[in-house]
Amino acid sequence: MSLAESHDGAPSSARPARRLAATVSRVFGWLPPPGLVLLAIVSIQVGAAIATQLFAAFGPTGMVFLRIGLAALMLLALWRPRLDATVRAHWRLLLLYGLALALLNYCFYQSIARIPLGVAVTIEFMGPLAIAVFGTRRLPEFLWIGLALFGVLLLAPEIGGALDPVGVGYAVLAGIGWAVFILLSVRVGRLFEGGNGLALGMTVAALMLLPFALPDLGGAPAAPGLLLAAFAVALLSTTIPFSLEFEALKRMPPRTYGVLITLEPAIAVMVGAVLLSESLTWRSLLAVTCVTLAAIRITLLDRRGRR
Repeated sequence: MSLAESHDGAPSSARPARRLAATVSRVFGWLPPPGLVLLAIVSIQVGAAIATQLFAAFGPTGMVFLRIGLAALMLLALWRPRLDATVRAHWRLLLLYGLALALLNYCFYQSIARIPLGVAVTIEFMGPLAIAVFGTRRLPEFLWIGLALFGVLLLAPEIGGALDPVGVGYAVLAGIGWAVFILLSVRVGRLFEGGNGLALGMTVAALMLLPFALPDLGGAPAAPGLLLAAFAVALLSTTIPFSLEFEALKRMPPRTYGVLITLEPAIAVMVGAVLLSESLTWRSLLAVTCVTLAAIRITLLDRRGRR
């Protein structure tokens, strides 16, 4: 063993990062899973609001690559994952996980470039809603899930009018990516130690997005302030919330996560109104209200069913 290695075989330069990673894991472990999910929701919506202000400089595709790429670098530095036997045995799973991350983020950014943030998140919610539907066995939960679905369908008459149909289509695809991400995160979280799976999956997603982002980034300004803002977006929209959700999904069933995350449309509306001065039609507001009320009620029913 060389002098540059620690007693556990890890390079000395990796020890501070590993200690930080262990501290982060302990902090996450102290928080209940619902608290982790709620913190993730607020963080990701604030980051998305900041990102929309950078579309003029980087474009939606360039911005989503910067978000994913910078987040991947931060996660790699934090967790220092190794290409060990686990990676070699499950490389196909990591590719699928990275593809889900790339699809989710690319389609979401294309969506919020065309339609209001709160509406995009409400439509995107169909992904977690599908998981909740497949996991439901009791009639009261079906009724409340029906209310959430009714809320999403309320937006249909505005498509092509107040809502750009291309933006709506991207939001639907983002919902599919979100559902796949939820299901794969459970498996990845159980197979890989700490945040190693997330760091590797984020790296795969960045590599997948790079060819599509190059045209936008080629003419983008290199102003330090813009790059710092892009770093903040990566931190708020990806590194923090995905790490929080990744940890939460290790300790809660996918269906419970799918229910809790339905609070996201309401939070997205509030963030859009406060930070972006977005206003919604009565149909859009009613849609978000239906989804949020259904989410709260389903959460209460789920809690009673577990006692």
